[in-house]
Amino acid sequence: MFIAGNNSPIKNTSYKVVFPFYSYAALSFLVATILILNNTSAFTQHYFNPHTLAITHTMALGWGTMIILGASHQLFPVLIEGKLYSNFLAYLSFIFAATGIPLLVFAFYTFNMGLVAQAGATLINLAVISYLVNLWLSMSNSKKQNIHAVFALTAVLWLFTTTLLGFLLVWNYTSNLLSEDSVHYLSLHAHLGIIGWFLLMIMGVGSRLIPMFLISKYENVKRLWWVYSLINAGLLSFIFIFISSLKSLLYFIPIALIGLGVILFGKHIYQSYAKRIRKKVDEQVKTSMLSVALTVVPIIVLIAIILLFTTGNSVKLVLLYGFTIFFGWITTIILGMTFKTLPFIIWNKVYSSIASLGKTPNPKELFNNTIFIASAITYIIGFIIFGLGIIQTNILILNIGAIFLLITAVLYNFNVFKILLHKKK
Repeated sequence: MFIAGNNSPIKNTSYKVVFPFYSYAALSFLVATILILNNTSAFTQHYFNPHTLAITHTMALGWGTMIILGASHQLFPVLIEGKLYSNFLAYLSFIFAATGIPLLVFAFYTFNMGLVAQAGATLINLAVISYLVNLWLSMSNSKKQNIHAVFALTAVLWLFTTTLLGFLLVWNYTSNLLSEDSVHYLSLHAHLGIIGWFLLMIMGVGSRLIPMFLISKYENVKRLWWVYSLINAGLLSFIFIFISSLKSLLYFIPIALIGLGVILFGKHIYQSYAKRIRKKVDEQVKTSMLSVALTVVPIIVLIAIILLFTTGNSVKLVLLYGFTIFFGWITTIILGMTFKTLPFIIWNKVYSSIASLGKTPNPKELFNNTIFIASAITYIIGFIIFGLGIIQTNILILNIGAIFLLITAVLYNFNVFKILLHKKK
């Protein structure tokens, strides 16, 4: 899997680089579910309120972004068949992000957009710059470049665009840097991150990892280039329509382009599954493949938002749209991929030097599979119930869903730290 041989040009990134990102992300997921349980009423109000902003950024930055940063420091050398340019830049990106995220989340929660928010936004941008420079130099020094690495690097460029705009929006609250108020740009800011950062990165990494874990020889680089082109074309057309203030129905153009890209990507994953060598598919890969299917759910909700934009129903649909992205599609793939990547990283740390001397545990034995299955069940139940609570604007249903999501986070943290703290047997 990730483990490079002695003669391989791939140089494994130290587990010390990856360890803090996974730990931070797991705890952020737990914090986000606690915030949800304590603030379920926020999901019956307008989507622009302090508590939903705090929860959204905890999920987007603390959960999704941090775990992708950690995993990609290990995976990117595999994609380029080289080595990570600098562990120091990796540590630096963690320190900046780990400090900036709670400052920004606290500022949103208390809705004080002064020095604390500005410091948080600045630190997050420094983290992204450190990460971008590290990946750029890693790719520049490598002789091997492929579509997966192009996906990843482009995603990081969109991430920087997202955080830079977020930085301007934070300062715009007090300094009027932009021509409109910050609320006006929220949709642009959100979709730069959702489509440019998360969707492109997950597609780039997923198109490499899922076939690898399925032991599938299927490969269609031409189709992946089409996916890459459609997603970026859709995002660029969205930006043009937004900046030009054109009619809202024109947003069906980027939706169609991105939707077609998602369908082609789904077909790519299905073909990888159909032509797999490993016939028995474990629960972790099944969960990750479920996330591919869930990608279409936010698109369906988004179409409904555009059609109902002039009605009161669009407000709850916007909340549902954000929830299906961060607690649906993104969370699903993380729940699956964590337990396909992290065990190999820790196994390599603990056992690689003695693997030839005798029997060692299988990487999947480093976590409790029963607890993983339980967390998958509670997650699906919580996701469905909480989504229903948003649609029904019902506090009781929201609370029940939030409890299941909190249980999921607790079980996930148990398994993650069981892996991270594993000792040699």
